[in-house]
Amino acid sequence: MRSAIEKLREIGQSVWYDNVSRGMIESGELQSLIDIGVTGLTSNPTIFHKAIAESSDYDASLTALVRAGKSPAEVFEAIGIADIQSAADLLRPIFDDTHGSDGYASFEVNPHLAHDTEGTVEEARRLFAALDRPNVMIKVPATPEGIPAIQTLIGEGVNVNVTLTFSLHAYRQVRDAYIAGVEDLDRSGMDVGRVASVASFFVSRVDTAIDNLLDEFRADPGLLGRAAISNAKLAYRDFKADFESERFRALADKGARVQRPLWASTSTKNPAYSDLLYVESLVGPNTVNTMPRATIDAVLDHASVSETIEEEVSGAEEFIRSLADVGIDVDGVTDRLLSDGVKAFSDSYDALIEDIHAKSNRLSIPTGR
Repeated sequence: MRSAIEKLREIGQSVWYDNVSRGMIESGELQSLIDIGVTGLTSNPTIFHKAIAESSDYDASLTALVRAGKSPAEVFEAIGIADIQSAADLLRPIFDDTHGSDGYASFEVNPHLAHDTEGTVEEARRLFAALDRPNVMIKVPATPEGIPAIQTLIGEGVNVNVTLTFSLHAYRQVRDAYIAGVEDLDRSGMDVGRVASVASFFVSRVDTAIDNLLDEFRADPGLLGRAAISNAKLAYRDFKADFESERFRALADKGARVQRPLWASTSTKNPAYSDLLYVESLVGPNTVNTMPRATIDAVLDHASVSETIEEEVSGAEEFIRSLADVGIDVDGVTDRLLSDGVKAFSDSYDALIEDIHAKSNRLSIPTGR
């Protein structure tokens, strides 16, 4: 009997794991997930903070790196690169079998560079070279400063996972930056099929923010829990329009890949909603859903899988318009979510660096510069 993950793959949706740690790599947990159909992995500063701060798995590496004179930031980068390289190596057979369409592991640029275009480009180039794997992606946020960085990096053949995409407006810029980058790659005479990208479109956080406003405005309870799915369905509609356009078809004929939408933040936050609301409602071809372990387990246990992403698109459009009627500025909400997301990752990064410093002291080793 086919598992739910296998059914998703047959429709054209990949399941990626939203987590990484040295323990899960060395214990065989990641390989076991790959064996049941998981085909990629994403990470972020919050994930790394939890992995490094809450286990002893990194103590030997941390000790060696600090004794070698590395600063806490350099220690984290070395540890993170090693983990992503190991994950990418486990995923490499998928990358090879799919001819580069799947099997990627992602590592994020320093979130403090979110509003620094040149800084983002320089760090992404450096990290991509240091990772030295064809099946890694560098995560770049969909900030106004991140958008031109995406085009530059794609034009140089750097695989990019565009993170923290919330609004349809920002997503339009993300798609255009990717296609323009592929056009730049083509003009340079390079193989356009060598580069891959996903656009991480965040889901559940939109419901959390808009539901809070609906409660505050005493709006019809029937409006609750619909914003995130509606927003994502419209994003997929826009994705299809751009990647079925004549502009992209000319590139696809030369081997260019579509930039797949990746549904991120898909664990259900509100216990009143189905635990698979953001999985079962967003199934469609050329997509990725990145999930924490609990959501993967729920999918395997009781997911109902069918192609749903293009159902009720006109209703989704009407619903988003109706939010304005009750006084909700959706663009304002998504702008704030982007700002909050950058801050959250920056705070996690800072806490991680501080914890590395503190761990060095606990292990009785001198910290680096």
